[in-house]
Amino acid sequence: MFKAAIISKPQKPELASILRELVAWLESHDYATVFDPHTAAYLGENLPFTSREEMPREKPNLVIVLGGDGTLLAAARAFAHSPAPILGVNLGSLGFLTEVPLSELYTALEAWCDNCASIEERDMMHSELIRNGKVLKHWDALNDIVVSKGAIARMAEFTVEIDKQFVATMRADGIIISTPTGSTAYNLAAAGPIVMPSVNALVITPICPHLLTIRPIVVPGDAEVNIRVDGGANLTYLTVDGQEAVELELGDEVHCRRSEHSVRLLRPRRNGLFSVLRNKLKWGER
Repeated sequence: MFKAAIISKPQKPELASILRELVAWLESHDYATVFDPHTAAYLGENLPFTSREEMPREKPNLVIVLGGDGTLLAAARAFAHSPAPILGVNLGSLGFLTEVPLSELYTALEAWCDNCASIEERDMMHSELIRNGKVLKHWDALNDIVVSKGAIARMAEFTVEIDKQFVATMRADGIIISTPTGSTAYNLAAAGPIVMPSVNALVITPICPHLLTIRPIVVPGDAEVNIRVDGGANLTYLTVDGQEAVELELGDEVHCRRSEHSVRLLRPRRNGLFSVLRNKLKWGER
């Protein structure tokens, strides 16, 4: 018997019927199912559930995410150490990472069962928060790590190093360090470059820098990027994939490098980055 983990974001009234139909399909194809708490609660049948953090211990063969890109990002971090591929089904508004529309869910599953679907490896980024010379916390992110100022409209000051070489002291609202996958997220909104997912690189993009000469930088994926908080009139935060946040102190350092782990995205067809950019972001339209 195979096993499928189902993660969803309850946001559509019809989700319960979608989930019941999906579970029935999986059972008919010899798949047991594991639910996260949100999914189990939405089905309302007193089903057993497993927290997202513990789901990889169930060793599923496949992870099915029903929701938007945010739901997939959370699932990607939870399954960073798992070989199970993730099938992202779009129930949100953009669906840049959750490419598969609901109407093609079972076509995608059939392709998976027939070994016809492609699996795309996406690099993750490992980051560590260093305080007083000790690692306070660490994460693996699929999109980005952002160090940014708080609510008061005054810039912060950061020192940037690449492979322990001083790059610059930047006065800005913040700095984004993104993976190629994350280059089309916050990085793109901050005028950073689009990087194809297959490129081994990290992108450093300042947010509203005070100097016009401070521009985005693309560095090799095996480089280590260090950001130190040197000043600021208000609070400064570290944010992981736009979902987890930690308050920073003066002197804190954030070290980022390519992770040893990657995310395996199940893709029933190869649309290509530029097709997705055109369809989702209307890229290149006049």
